[in-house]
Amino acid sequence: MVGRADSLWVSPRAQAGRRSHAGPDFDDDGDLVLERAPKVGRAKRWCVVFYNDDYTQKWFVVHVLEQFFHMNETTATAFMMAVHEQGKGVAGMYTRDIAETKASAVCEYAREFGMPLKVTAEPDDEDDGM
Repeated sequence: MVGRADSLWVSPRAQAGRRSHAGPDFDDDGDLVLERAPKVGRAKRWCVVFYNDDYTQKWFVVHVLEQFFHMNETTATAFMMAVHEQGKGVAGMYTRDIAETKASAVCEYAREFGMPLKVTAEPDDEDDGM
């Protein structure tokens, strides 16, 4: 079954180049010119990654997780211990702007307290963007 040509989406560029008649557009070979609406996908996710170090105090890491990532004390403590044992851990996944802002804010806050806490924003390798 063939659909009606006037029910398809036509880009503004194609509309500007339309001839004065009301019929569909054809290319040089006589084929009907169709344009699909652009496909919109999900934004790539970024991880906020905490790294273990031997100098940042544990109470401070828990405090940061509560303040910036809205974790309760139990969850923050469990996450802090996992990072301590595994070397690093993902505190949250966000769009790039939010992840970079959170990582930067945490690092700045840590510096104010004289803590060498390392937190980065990294692209999610498992995210395919869709």
